[in-house]
Order: sequence, then C-alpha cells, then structure tokens
Amino acid sequence: MKIIEAVDRNPCLIEQLLKVWESSVRATHLFLSENEIQNIKKYVPQALKEIPYLIIVENEKQLPIGFMGIAEQHLEMLFISNAERGKGVGKELFQYGIEQYSVNDLAVNEQNPLAKGFYEHMGFTVYKRTELDEQGNPYPLLYMKRAC
Repeated sequence: MKIIEAVDRNPCLIEQLLKVWESSVRATHLFLSENEIQNIKKYVPQALKEIPYLIIVENEKQLPIGFMGIAEQHLEMLFISNAERGKGVGKELFQYGIEQYSVNDLAVNEQNPLAKGFYEHMGFTVYKRTELDEQGNPYPLLYMKRAC
C-alpha cells in the first residue's frame, strides 16, 4: 500500500477513482436510492479535478483502492473501495491527512453511522448538525472537528 498525492489528474485516473467512489458509496450510503447515486456520480469527476489536494492509496499493482480530498484543513471526501474496507486503509489514509495536511474538521452524513464512528475513533467530535446537506438535500450532516 502506497499513499501519493495526485498531480496528473488524467481521465484514466478519474475513471479509476470514480469506480472506488461508487464501490464505497454503494457499501456505506444505504440511504441513497439508485437514482440519487447516479445523479451524484455525474458531479464526482469535476470534484476530483477541482479539489486542492487529492490523496490516493494504491495497492501493490499501483491501482487506487481509496482516496481523500482536502481543501485547506478540511476533509472534503474520503472513500475506500468496498473490497478494502476494514483492513486499515482508511485509518492509514486519514492519519496521513492529519499529519501531512493538518486536517482538523469534516462533515459526515448522519445516516452513515459507520463513518461517524470511524471519525470519532480517530479523535473527532461533533460540534454542529444541519438538517440538509450542502446541496440542500434532506440528508442531515454532522460537522466534526479534531479534539485538542
């Protein structure tokens, strides 16, 4: 397993990351309908191209198995391929984000309790809740920050 920052965000890489995203979302975002997943999927490539820091975890075949996006010190996204979940990949990637990019806050879907528990385990606590997500959809968000 190797962690790298994506410099060349070419179409092939974006397509590979989109597959990781979809695998992760289907395993963890059970509150989303198929139609909602397909609608969100349309915006993921642009988000991957625009995020200031895109950090990727590669397997021994140099294929992406997870990634996170960071803007300033805020974790914007973290997705691990479903086949790699539970193996410490997310923990190692997120720890890297904390150490190398000073990640200290994030937002997580309230309807994704495994993610909330993961971030709590990593030392983050909820400080705010909203009824709607950042796009105005009825998916409550929990805003979390790193405990001092």
